[in-house]
Amino acid sequence: MAHNHSHDHAHDHHHSANKKALFISFLLITLFMLLEVVGGFITNSLALLSDAGHMLSDAVALGMSLLAFKLGEKASDQEKTFGYKRFEILAAFLNGIALIAISFYILWESIQRFIDPPEVASTGMLIIAAIGLLVNILVAWILMKGDTSENLNLRSAFLHVLGDLLGSIGAIIAALLIMFAGWNYADPIASALVALLVLVSGIRVTKDSFHVLMEGTPSNIDLEEVKSTIIELDGVQSIHDVHIWNITSDFPSFTCHVVVKKGTNRDQLLQWIGNKLDEQFDLTHTTIQMECDTSEIKKQEHNCN
Repeated sequence: MAHNHSHDHAHDHHHSANKKALFISFLLITLFMLLEVVGGFITNSLALLSDAGHMLSDAVALGMSLLAFKLGEKASDQEKTFGYKRFEILAAFLNGIALIAISFYILWESIQRFIDPPEVASTGMLIIAAIGLLVNILVAWILMKGDTSENLNLRSAFLHVLGDLLGSIGAIIAALLIMFAGWNYADPIASALVALLVLVSGIRVTKDSFHVLMEGTPSNIDLEEVKSTIIELDGVQSIHDVHIWNITSDFPSFTCHVVVKKGTNRDQLLQWIGNKLDEQFDLTHTTIQMECDTSEIKKQEHNCN
C-alpha cells in the first residue's frame, strides 16, 4: 500500500480568500436587509418588505456558508478523519434547497399580486431598489474574486446574491413602469421571472452538491481516461477497484488497486502513477495498492518480486 499527498498551499490560500469574501458579503447584505425593512415600513411597500425577506434568506445563506468554512478549519480527529471540510458541501446542499423553496414562495406571491395588485410607493421602491442593486453588484464582485468556479459552498452563496441582483433590476424596472405607466402588474411579472431564474440556480446547486455527497466522480475527471493512463504504464498488468470522489468541492481523492507484472520496480511505478495523476488530472490525494498477478501466486508461494 502506498500514498501520495502532495497538497500545496493553494488550497489554504483559496480558503482564506473565500472566507474573507463571505464575511464582507455577509455584513453588506445584513446591513442592506435592515435598511430595506425600514424602507418598506416607511413607504408602505409590500414589494420591499417581501424583498427584505429574500435578503434575509441571503444573509442566512451567507452566514451558513461562513460557518461551513469555519467548521472546515477544525482539525481531523479519530471520529472525523477528514476533519469537517465536508460541511461545506452540506451547507451548499441546504442552500440549494433554500433557493428552490424561495423561488416557489416568490412564484406564489407573484400569483397573488397578479390577481390583486397592491398599491406600491413607487418612488421609495425605486430609490431602495437602486441602492440594493449597487449593494448586490458590490457583493457579487467580492464573491466572484473568490473561488466560485470550484467551491460549491461559495458558488451557492454567490447564486443567492445573483438572484437578489436580478431581483433588484426587476424591482427597478417594475418601479419605473408603476411610476410612469401606472402598471401595477409589472411587480408580480418581474418577481415571477426572477423566481424562475432562482429555481434553475437552486436545482443546479442542489444537484451538484448531492453528487458530491453521494461520492460521485468529479465532473471534470474522466474515469475511463484515468484507468487507461495507468494501464498504459510499463509494469502495469491491470487495474481494479478504482474510486474517484470529492471530500469537498475542491479536494478530490483517488484510490485504486494496481496489479503489477513480475519483476517491476514498484517504488518507481508508484512514482510514475503519482506524477501522471497529478499532471494530467490534478489528483494529489491518492492511495494506490500494489498487487502481484494472482496467477503467479498460484504457481509459486513466494512474492512475485
